[in-house]
Amino acid sequence: MTEKEFLEVFPKACEIKVAWGDMDALQHVNNTMYFKYFEIARIDFFTQAGLFDRLEKEQIGPVLADNYAKYKRPVTFPDTLFIGVSISDIGDAHFMTHYTVFSSAQQAIVTQGQAKVVMFNFKTMQKAPLDATLLDFLHTNEQR
Repeated sequence: MTEKEFLEVFPKACEIKVAWGDMDALQHVNNTMYFKYFEIARIDFFTQAGLFDRLEKEQIGPVLADNYAKYKRPVTFPDTLFIGVSISDIGDAHFMTHYTVFSSAQQAIVTQGQAKVVMFNFKTMQKAPLDATLLDFLHTNEQR
């Protein structure tokens, strides 16, 4: 897969420049950095979905129930990564986010991950239902 093909599949992919400090003693990006990369892409995705507006107004927002990564190829500095986000398993109060990490230097998918996101009411400390606006956005970004 080329970068162009990847961006056709994930036109809203988040672009991240690998920093020298992202690498560990073994001279590749440390495994924990991918969770930071996932977070950056997830926050970008949530901003596009308008989730932070709801959090500010209603104190209802996303929390992670779990987080997972599968490492396929090591990444080194310098590189530019593109993180594509897609959705599956949409429920009443939760959904799965899937992350696909593409290396510009390698022209390959280097890591994949997923996280279960639960909408949470911070006033009642209970799960909160997905609203219609969010549901529409999630279905638009559902895995094909």
